[in-house]
Amino acid sequence: MDRRTFLKQGSMAASLPLALSASGCATTASKVAETPKVKRVPGTLSWVDGNAPDYQSGATWGYPWKQGERQPSDALKLIAENGTAIPLQSWPTAYWPDGSVKWTAHAIPAGAQPGNHFKILAGKGPQPAAATTVTEKSDHFVLDTGVVQVHIGKQGRDLIQQMRRNGKTIGQSARLVGLVQDAPVNEPEQPAAVTAFESNIESVTVEQSGPVRSVVKIEGKHKLPNGRSWLPFALRVYGYAGGESIRLSHTFIYDGDDQSDFIRGLGLRFNVVQRDELYNRHIRFVGQDDGLWGEGVKGITGLRRDPGQAVRDAQIAGVATPPLSEWDERVSSRMHWIPVWNDFTLSQLSANGFAIKKRTKPGHAWIDSDQGHRASGVSYLGGASGGIVFGMRDFWQLHPVQVDIRNAGAELAEATLWFYSPEAPAMDVRFYHDGMGQDTYDEQLDALNIIYEDYEPGFGSAYGVARTTDFTLGIMDATPSRQKTVEMASSIAHPPQVVAAPADYLATNVFGGLWTLPDRSTPAKAGIEDRLDFQVKYYCSQVEQRHWYGFWNFGDVMHTYDVDRHVWRYDIGGYAWDNSELSPDLWLWYSFLRSGDPTTFHLAENMTRHNRDVDIYHAGRFKGLGTRHNVQHWGCSAKQLRISTAAYRRFHYYITGDDRTGDVLNEVINADKALGELNPTRKVARQNPMPGMAKISAGTDWSATASNWLTAWERTGDDKYRDRLLDAMRVIGEHPLGFFAGAFGYDVDKQKLLPYDDVEPGISHLSAVFGLIEVNTELNQLLDVPAYKAAWLEYGRLYNADKATQEAALGMSKRPNLSAAHSRLTAYTAKETGNSALAKRAWQEFGRTQEFAGKIGQQDRLSTTHVTGPDVLNPIDEAPWVSTNDASQWGLAAIQNLALVPDALD
Repeated sequence: MDRRTFLKQGSMAASLPLALSASGCATTASKVAETPKVKRVPGTLSWVDGNAPDYQSGATWGYPWKQGERQPSDALKLIAENGTAIPLQSWPTAYWPDGSVKWTAHAIPAGAQPGNHFKILAGKGPQPAAATTVTEKSDHFVLDTGVVQVHIGKQGRDLIQQMRRNGKTIGQSARLVGLVQDAPVNEPEQPAAVTAFESNIESVTVEQSGPVRSVVKIEGKHKLPNGRSWLPFALRVYGYAGGESIRLSHTFIYDGDDQSDFIRGLGLRFNVVQRDELYNRHIRFVGQDDGLWGEGVKGITGLRRDPGQAVRDAQIAGVATPPLSEWDERVSSRMHWIPVWNDFTLSQLSANGFAIKKRTKPGHAWIDSDQGHRASGVSYLGGASGGIVFGMRDFWQLHPVQVDIRNAGAELAEATLWFYSPEAPAMDVRFYHDGMGQDTYDEQLDALNIIYEDYEPGFGSAYGVARTTDFTLGIMDATPSRQKTVEMASSIAHPPQVVAAPADYLATNVFGGLWTLPDRSTPAKAGIEDRLDFQVKYYCSQVEQRHWYGFWNFGDVMHTYDVDRHVWRYDIGGYAWDNSELSPDLWLWYSFLRSGDPTTFHLAENMTRHNRDVDIYHAGRFKGLGTRHNVQHWGCSAKQLRISTAAYRRFHYYITGDDRTGDVLNEVINADKALGELNPTRKVARQNPMPGMAKISAGTDWSATASNWLTAWERTGDDKYRDRLLDAMRVIGEHPLGFFAGAFGYDVDKQKLLPYDDVEPGISHLSAVFGLIEVNTELNQLLDVPAYKAAWLEYGRLYNADKATQEAALGMSKRPNLSAAHSRLTAYTAKETGNSALAKRAWQEFGRTQEFAGKIGQQDRLSTTHVTGPDVLNPIDEAPWVSTNDASQWGLAAIQNLALVPDALD
């Protein structure tokens, strides 16, 4: 290593510099900020990012309850920090086995300001001053927030027919639009054919009708001029009491032919009624931080003649100017010579740059206006007498994106919020290589040994993956002030979220209670806490430095690091996108539950919002299954339940009340039936021990199936799911080998496990690391099946045991892999049996992890090396020893061992 390289990579090693903000993992401000420290007070609720939002357009969240504490019929009220009662709408989202409520979801009206810490208590609270309602008409529904009314169509293209306020129609004809071309590149020599398409409604369902929150779900497909229907979508319209805006949550499923259907644009389009004079019409684009680009459709500042200070100030502020008669006549008599700017575009084609341009009309040149780094995705189109504030959550993060405003000078202007920009290259979801001659299973397994990719022809398909985009439409009776516009933009881009205190999540014993609050009472415990903090901060910094953004990518992280190139292995088979491999979702959600840390929450939520849509198939031959890690999120041929499992998504649903996540939990309830169509072990286990039956592993398949059924049972209270669980648990528990049986036959029609005859014992390092430990903790908590629990405790005793112990019990032995990860299984067995020797052994196993060098309290490892050019494209901070597998499983083991056997840690 020469001196220059040493100075760059060696002496610059330092503790991890943070590039975090309160609203997410990436820096959205021009300055680097420390992770916010938010005070969580037991017994109270708070905003995930700390202080109450400046603009509050209605909020929804989830809250846990102890078994027996709350009944479904109990009334609840919200008490603000100042002691006043705030209107609250509540509904149960999960039940304990005795029928008592386990989780509730809650909503408060727009504009309600409960403060920074507030409480849910038993009792009846007040009704909102202006309740929200949904009324059915002949051809539409009217969702009324008490301030604005939206007419939701029952059929046709227009999802929202009208948006009204104070008796006036402000906006109309909100619909989905798109462009598709028949070739990936529009070559001059062979121009691609581009076709436009629009939404077409098939069904409308009123899910809630107030008094605080109303929800209407629209389902349909997009329709092309030739009559073809494709890209199924579901869109929910949310209205909160007293709100001047509505929220839209839109999900579409890709069901095209990846060889001929190249999406060129996807957008939400609507019209705005323009009643004001051209000089009293205003365009606003919110940029980064508090940045705001604001101009008039007919500009009256900077002219050769001055219309007057009051006139200029009014247009800049976005209020009506004084009457034309009060202007300087040298301007008012020449207004017809001032250009009308009809069209405006803001395009953000990458995470690191946007541009604004405008033109007078089609057929004339675009004029560059300005550029910036990251736009918030919030705009305004309208005038002094009203208009629409519109925006999108995670705008630049989900690039390429764009905002088009057209015909601003006409009586009916048009806005399109493109959540896939038509200025970007067409979306190409084809598989990234030609198979390289991997025609047989043997060849595919051999290739797996070099690039860690499980390839199979035809399996790297995006058919059935989905993406969700959240929009807000603010129906304004005047152009909002510049300050209000940026406050609205902050709320739209990063919706404020309410959470409970960590102590309250823990006290209810939800999710098995497999965690404790952070504890730094000893050097060893402090060392563990330091690494837990480090891992979250490190991954957040990597999201930003590695630009893990984009339409299909945002929310996921990479699997493994390439030390030589100083990059994550983004282009190497199964080492690229992680796709929930070894449970990073669980690690992050348990980390949030114990810490209440906003950065952890945002990293976990972004991951869930990605994985629930992109990494799971929602249609087609693989429906209900997920895809193993790969260069493309859908690229690997291993389509498995271990990725689509409800175990990873139920945290988000219960904590936030997110309806889209709830939809996905419903989708996977019977995902186990896919085992009858696709055997996950088809390449290595060529013969079926039970012909005519499917195969279900006692590890990854069963953990996913059990999580899906458990979630369905607690969400619905339907005992058929409990009975399925009980039956399967008895089959596993009564088998002589228990979990060491490895796999069972599976009757997909009856959804029953069937024991194989004469099975040899087996030990797989993957069986327990996709949620099996966590779901078994809950099953043993909720259901009394002694044989099942005994089999699980035996698995925990033996997995990491020495050779002699394994051979004495099983007649075979296997050196355990992922021993540190499985130390929490040993710890669980120690806790349940009161075995102090096993408790000590658990910590010894935990210390075996190579990356942590066996030194739990070691501090010098928790640092990064700063690397700059020419060794890398952009300056980065790297910790080459970090892998997502290890970070996830080490994190889970650390959290759970501290909860199970804390006193055995020396």
